[in-house]
Amino acid sequence: MEELTVVQKIAAYALPILFAITVHEAAHGYAAKYFGDLTAERMGRITLNPFKHIDPIGTILLPAISIIFGGILFGWAKPVPVNFGQLRRPKQDMLWVALAGPASNFVMALLWGLVLARVGQFPDAAQAYVSQMSLAGVQINLVLLVLNLFPLPPLDGGRIAVSLLPMSAAIKFAQLERYGMLILIALLFTGILGIVLSPVLRFFQHLLTVLVF
Repeated sequence: MEELTVVQKIAAYALPILFAITVHEAAHGYAAKYFGDLTAERMGRITLNPFKHIDPIGTILLPAISIIFGGILFGWAKPVPVNFGQLRRPKQDMLWVALAGPASNFVMALLWGLVLARVGQFPDAAQAYVSQMSLAGVQINLVLLVLNLFPLPPLDGGRIAVSLLPMSAAIKFAQLERYGMLILIALLFTGILGIVLSPVLRFFQHLLTVLVF
């Protein structure tokens, strides 16, 4: 298969990135609606329209830079608004609303993996592009899955931790949210985040390989 140009490589990553963030955020919205919170629906955010979820810097600029220079794929979308107080059982249902996003990323990684495993069935001229796009889909969704499961508010893993902790501990832990992104960025640039997440990422990569190949 021929090597892709930089432009072709960015184009191959564009669709998986848009799907990954759009379905992830919409999944939160659907789950919140199911458990009683209609905030996202009223704001028109329960949608697969990617333009409703795109953050110019987090969704476009940072991923493009990382693709071009080969760094860690890092970015974010506009979070779907969830009023946890409107859920029927706020503390318990928070778990499922938070888990919906990472779960959707695993399903998408599985689907892209199925495409990658069958890339030889595509026409020869399209195999390089389809291979790169499906590989990107697997990588992006697994990274988003693992990153979002990291137990730090406001990441999904932080919400899950708040849901599972006893009330007194949950209240104190939730207060970290105001510093969450600063802590996350510090962990990223010091390399600690990669060290912590790598074993979890390898686990899901192995799981995906067993299921697909």
